[in-house]
Parts: sequence; structure tokens; C-alpha cells
Amino acid sequence: QVQLVESGGGVVQPGGSLTLSCAASGFTFRGSSMSWVRRSLGKGVEWIATVANVGGAAQYADSVKGRFFISRDNANNMLYLQMNDVRPDDTAVYYCTKYSSRYSPTSQGTQVTVSS
Repeated sequence: QVQLVESGGGVVQPGGSLTLSCAASGFTFRGSSMSWVRRSLGKGVEWIATVANVGGAAQYADSVKGRFFISRDNANNMLYLQMNDVRPDDTAVYYCTKYSSRYSPTSQGTQVTVSS
């Protein structure tokens, strides 16, 4: 079964950086486009980035474009999100998902809190 385990969250000051990781198992990782999504208090799931299964082509939501960077390591079944110049409204629980399930995350996620 699909298993996705996120890590790397924490408290970061505005303008700071953080890298999230996601360990994937239970499916053919290199065959799946992967996404990061987030959910903040009182809001629905927001898609923020997708990376293609091969080649590394990426797409970003306008809210994070130029600040966040998604990448993957197919050899080790890992997905990453480099977060730069974070803002208070980036505070959320972040989830990695298969692209096809991007609006229905089922993993635990990792909390990112941006606060001074």
C-alpha cells in the first residue's frame, strides 16, 4: 500500500529557509508524478507544487513560485521541498502526495510554523 512519510517541519522565522522530505514506499515511485500540498488552519487543501516522474519538470502555485523548489530522488524514493523566504502565511501542515491524489492527502504531514 502507498506509504508517504513527511519530515523536516518546524518553527522558522520569516525570511528563513526549511527543507521538507518525504519518504515513499508501496508503489512505483519513479512512475508517479508527485506533489506537495498544504492545509492551514480553517482552510482547505492548497496545491503548491508538482514534479514530473522523470526529467524533473516542475510546476508551482503562484503563492510559492520563486521561493519554493520541489525535487525528487528516484533512486531512493524521496521527494523534497526547499522552502526559501518563508512568510507567516506559509504556516500549514505540509503533505506529499501522488499527483493523482493531490487534493486528498492521507499521510500525517509535517507542521511548518513561520513565526518571529
